[in-house]
Order: sequence, then C-alpha cells, then structure tokens
Amino acid sequence: MSEISREILSVGDLNRAIAASLEDRFDTVWVSGEISNFKAYDSGHWYFSLKDEEGQIRCVMFRGRNGQVGFMPQSGDLVEVSASIGMYVPRGDIQLTIQTLRRAGMGGLYEAFLKLKAKLAKEGLFDEERKREIPTHPRSIGIITSPQAAALKDVLSTLARRTPHIPIVLYPTLVQGPDAPAGIISALKAAEKENAVDVILLVRGGGSIEDLWAFNDEQLAYAIANSSIPVVSGVGHETDFTIADFVADLRAPTPTGAAELAAPRKDQLLQELDAIQQALLQRINQRVEREAQTLDQLALRLNHALPNPDRMREQITSWQLRLNQAWSVRMENWKRNQSHYQSQLEMLNPQRTLERGYAVILSKESEKLHAVRKPSELNTEQGYQVQLAEGQAEVKFSEVVQGP
Repeated sequence: MSEISREILSVGDLNRAIAASLEDRFDTVWVSGEISNFKAYDSGHWYFSLKDEEGQIRCVMFRGRNGQVGFMPQSGDLVEVSASIGMYVPRGDIQLTIQTLRRAGMGGLYEAFLKLKAKLAKEGLFDEERKREIPTHPRSIGIITSPQAAALKDVLSTLARRTPHIPIVLYPTLVQGPDAPAGIISALKAAEKENAVDVILLVRGGGSIEDLWAFNDEQLAYAIANSSIPVVSGVGHETDFTIADFVADLRAPTPTGAAELAAPRKDQLLQELDAIQQALLQRINQRVEREAQTLDQLALRLNHALPNPDRMREQITSWQLRLNQAWSVRMENWKRNQSHYQSQLEMLNPQRTLERGYAVILSKESEKLHAVRKPSELNTEQGYQVQLAEGQAEVKFSEVVQGP
C-alpha cells in the first residue's frame, strides 16, 4: 500500500479506536494501590490516581457509584478497586472507571457492610421521613458508650461547657468486640424503659473497620430505628461511616460533634430569651399604636356626629390617658416578670453555688455518679469525686468523723 492510499486518522479517531480496543480487551479488573491527588468536585464525582512503586494510573469514580463507598478517601489511603479500563479521549489518557472502592485488606468486611447497607436502605431504615427530630432544649441527655472510652471524656467536657444545667445519664456498655452489639442494644432498651432522657448520644472514638464493626450489626440497626428516643450517632472520625450512622436520627462527625448537636449553648438560650422579650415588646407597641389609630378615627367620627364635640373630646382625652396608663402598667408588669424569670434562671444555675465556695461530693460506689447527701454515706474504702467551681478532683478519705 502506498503512502498516498493509506488512511490518515485524526487524533480523536485514533484515541477512540484505542479506547474501543481497551474496552474489548479487558473485562472488569481489581486493582490495588495508593490514592494520590484525590479531588472531590461539586458535581459529586471523584478524580484521583492509583500508584505503587512501579507506576500510576488515572481514575474516575462517578457520583452514582461513590455514594456507596461509606467513607471519604484521602490521598495516601491504600485501597482496592474494581474498574473497567478505558481512555479519556480528549486528553488521550488511559484511565480506570471505578465501580467499587474499599480499603485495602478488608474485602470481606467491606462486602458485608455494603450488602447490609443495601438491604437496610431498601427496607427504608435510612429514609429521612422516619427519622425523629432532635429536641432543641432537652431536659436530660443520655450517653451510651464505654466508661473507659476517651470519647466519654470529650463528650462530658463539651456538655459541661455548653449546658452545665442539663442532667446527664450514662448507660455503660462495651463498644468493641463480639459482645458489644448486644450490650449497646441492652443500653438502648434500658434508656427506653427508664424514660429519663430526651435524646441519646451513641459515641465511640475512631479506629479500624474491625474496631468499629460492632456498629455495623443488623440487630443494632433495627434497635436504633425502633428506639422511641431520638439517637445521635458520633462514631469514629469524620471520614468513618457505619450502619449506625445511616440509621440514627442524626449523624455527627465525631463524639464531640454529637455533644454539640444535642446540647444548645447557654449563651444561645439567653439570646433566645432576649429575642422573645424584644418581640413581645414590639407586639405590645404595635398593638398600642393600632388602638391609638382607632381612637383617632373614632374621635374624628364623634367630632362630626355629636352635637357637643368639646365634651366628647374631653372624654376621648380621658380615655386615651387611661388606656396609656393601663398599657404602661401592664408593660411594667411584663418587664418585672421577665427580670424575675431571668433572675430565677440564674439562681438555679449550679455553677453560681459552686462559685460561692460550695462543693459537691459525688459517690463512685456504682457505675453512675450520685451526690452524697448524708454523712453516713461517707467511708474510707471507696473513692469520691469532688466538683468545685473551677474543676473536679478525685479524693479518698483517710478518716470520717460524723458530727452530732
């Protein structure tokens, strides 16, 4: 064949031919490697490269697929992907179009996670319509976690800072290992039976998929979905996702985040109270203005209709004075009641009592802390926690002498 008769391809035609050849040659393949240059676009699509010590290849995972991953990948993560091989024609780059992505070395667990996630999603356990609303002003907050968990300290510290006046109830349980799911379910049932809290925080610190596997239990998912008390899930780090996160009424990125979502800040409550006061005063002023306008209209009508307008004007003036006086008295009463309620709220703040030099002794005899009220409850065998204005201390008495 001469050079003249040989077909000359455009770059696009050549790239399309190569892409078709790759698609015909390779079926879906599994590839492992390290993620680099990871980017998540506003469209929801992910773009990154997979690399090892011998090479790298570009990858794309579209929004419809990556929604099933269960965690947000980061550069440096070791992963395994199933993908089709093709070419991005405009750039001439060979790339993997990814259907499935999982952390490297956890194929079996990850497959079980995806299978259960798909099953529960089909049953509607993740639907927003069935999720309960988290109370904005809870009367008490329950915490389900291990007493030894570092997450508990973070949650208690956050709640003490934001809402020291709200009681806390701890439902201790294992949060890792084969016995953990049953323990968490029992804690949920105990909270429902006692009916002492308005919201439950289900929390645990971060870890591997094996460490967090208790929160991927199917029976636990049903228990959370059927709980009569709203549940806020704060399990692991921000990039960790478990079945409990999807079925809970609200998912927090961390245990601390769960505490922040469940507990309103004290200064925010005071601001809301002030806003209510201002709105009330505004409504009163508007009502007074409307009534004054009505009086003006009546005065005008009387001026034209009655034979003795001077006397009627005097009556109108008297009525206006009485009305203004009545509204003034009522507004002063409302203001006085508002100040009284604010003072009462501040007096009920336990922190004020501690700042006057008092302290609270908490008994650690059982898993739940409770205040010591009688000298007979003190002994030298057990330890106690003393709550002060600026912190707390662990103490143990060497001698207890009861007064008369």
